[in-house]
Parts: sequence; structure tokens; C-alpha cells
Amino acid sequence: MDCASVRENITAWLRFQVAQAAAKGLVVGMSGGVDSALTAVLCREACPESTLGLVLPAGSNPKDAEDALLVARQYDIAVRVIDLSGVFELLMGELTAWGARERTSLAIANLKPRLRMICLYYLANEYNYLVAGTANAVELALGYFTKYGDGGVDLLPLGNLTKKAVYELGRYIGLPERILTKAPTAGLLPGQTDEGDLGFTYEEIEAVLCGTGGSKEAREFVHRRRALNRHKLASPPTAPADPCQVLVV
Repeated sequence: MDCASVRENITAWLRFQVAQAAAKGLVVGMSGGVDSALTAVLCREACPESTLGLVLPAGSNPKDAEDALLVARQYDIAVRVIDLSGVFELLMGELTAWGARERTSLAIANLKPRLRMICLYYLANEYNYLVAGTANAVELALGYFTKYGDGGVDLLPLGNLTKKAVYELGRYIGLPERILTKAPTAGLLPGQTDEGDLGFTYEEIEAVLCGTGGSKEAREFVHRRRALNRHKLASPPTAPADPCQVLVV
């Protein structure tokens, strides 16, 4: 991969998107992982004076916030820390107080990124910024994100980069080694890792997606996952109506 060209193409594209939207800058959630670190750095290069990083712990591993702040300091990214732990626990208490179902891992995991989305869009509205998402091409292909959570964004700078390409570009721009070597994780549950959730390594999944290999089990998983999560990349379905009342624009 020509990292210099990819870097310039993405930053130029970000500047164009901001200008097209008549926005003033970009806001990005910084989780301490390689995807968000790379996204934040590219946003900072595209909009040096108007990029804001948000660190939004919600009962998270403190080391993740430390890693996010490390990147912010190294690349001079304006950053704010908003601790959502208390809000999350309060909301969970309210949701379960009236006899809702037992706290399930999926419900808990999805609530956290949706709270973060609220904060990102609040600051985006305050400053007339666009929300830059951190999902890479593999996560998008599998639907490995929370609908209306970390999937609720305005643009996706890494949306056409595989995980391998993310690491390659991250090394090229000099991300801290501890960011590049930590296990990829959404950080939503204790001990959670991406590859543990998926049941396959990113290398195996990318081989299937790129048509270069992959076991039968990996191919079946990818096809099943893509079919199951296709709704995450589509607009909500609407009920049929009288054809005479349908707007033609």
C-alpha cells in the first residue's frame, strides 16, 4: 500500500466533506484503539485548528483512556474527557427497576456506544462539526458495530481500509507502539476482544472478504454475518403506501 498517497487522499477527502457540509471541523471518539487513533490523527491533519477528540469512558478499562490521551498529546489533538460511568449506571438502574429483562451482555454492550453517540453529536451540534466514525472496512462488511451507536456517524475515513491496512498506515504515521500492539477491542465488556467476539482472526476474515482464502468455517461465518447485519447499512424499511401519495423527487 502506498501509505503516503492513502494518507493524503483521506485527509483531502475529509477537507472536502467538511466544506461540502458547510461545517467547521470534525469530532471523533477516541477509545484508545488503533482505529480511533488513526482516525483522530487524520482528522487533525485535515482540520488542524478544528478537530476535537472525545474520550468517553463508561466503566471502561482506565488504560484505554490513557492510551487515547497519549495519542492526543503526541499529535496535539484537542481533547475532552467526559466520564459516562455514572450516567450509564443510573440509566441501567432505571431500565431494570421496572422489571425489564435481566441485564444481558448484548444490551449492556450496545447501550454504551449509544451514550457516546449522544455526546459526539451534542458537541458536533455545538461547534458545527461533523462526526467522524472509526469503523474500518472489515467491521462495516460484517456489521460489527452498534446500530445508532458507533455506527451513528457522518463520515467514515477508514471505511475502505482493511484492518491490515489500518495497522500499516498507523505504523507509517508513527502511532505509539502500545497502540499498535494491544489486542483490538470495543472495550464494552471486561476481557472483550474483537477476535474473541468474532471467533476468527482479522487475517482469516480478510482472506474471505478479499477472496484470497479462508477456511470453510470462516467463509460460512462471514456470509452468515453479512446477511444477518445487512440492515445496519440500509435505511429503515418503510411500509407500502398508496402509489398516488408517494413523493417523486
